[in-house]
Amino acid sequence: MIKPVHIFDVDLTVVRKTSAQYFIFLALKEKVIKFSHVSRLPFDWIKYKLAKPDMNFIENTVKKLTNINKEDLERVSQICFEKKIKPNVYKGAAQIITEAKKKGETVIFATSSFDFIIKPLEIFFNIEGSIASELEYINGKTSGNLVGYSFFGEKKKIAAQQWMEKNNINPKDVSFYSDSYTDIPLLEYCGYPVAVNPDRILQKRAKQYNWKILKFKKTLGSNYIEI
Repeated sequence: MIKPVHIFDVDLTVVRKTSAQYFIFLALKEKVIKFSHVSRLPFDWIKYKLAKPDMNFIENTVKKLTNINKEDLERVSQICFEKKIKPNVYKGAAQIITEAKKKGETVIFATSSFDFIIKPLEIFFNIEGSIASELEYINGKTSGNLVGYSFFGEKKKIAAQQWMEKNNINPKDVSFYSDSYTDIPLLEYCGYPVAVNPDRILQKRAKQYNWKILKFKKTLGSNYIEI
C-alpha cells in the first residue's frame, strides 16, 4: 500500500503570519540586518495583495543581503522560532502533521522562506528535506546570491516536481496545503490540493474545482511545550 505524502506551504498555512516577517522584525532589533536591506518589501507585499506580484522579489532582496554572518542569522532564527513562530503555529496544521508522522507518512515543507528560518520548525516536527530558499555563503558570510533560485510561484512547483521525481513519488499520492494563489500551479499538479485559509483568488479556484478548504484559527500559544 502506497502511503500518502503531505507537502505544506508554511506562511499563513502552518504559521499565522509570514515567517520572514517574524524574522525581519527581530533581526532589525538585533541589528543583524538594516532597514535598507528590506525597504522594498512593503511595496512587494502590496503588489502581492493586488495579485500583481514580482516573481523575482526574493532574488532582488537577497542582492542587498551581503556580508551578514551565517551564525547571526541562525541565532536570530532560533530566537524567532521560540518567541514568534512556535506560538503562532496553527493547531489544525500541527494536528495533521503529527498524525501523518505517526502513521509513517512523508511530510515536508515547500516554502519561499529561507531554510535557516524554517529549520527550527522542521526540527520541532521532526521533518527533514524540506524545499526552502537558500542563501549562498562565502567564508561564513552572505554573498548577496541564492543557491539556485527562490521557491516562489511556478518555481516552487518545479522544485516540488523535481523532489517527487527524485524520491519516486507519484504526484497523485501527494496532498499539498497552501493559502496562496501563487501556489495554484503546485496545487493543480498534486492529486489532493488543499486550500488553507485561502486568499480570495485561491478561494474562488478551490470552489470552482471542488478542492478541499480548511480554515485554521487557533494557534499553539506561548505556553505550548510539546506535542
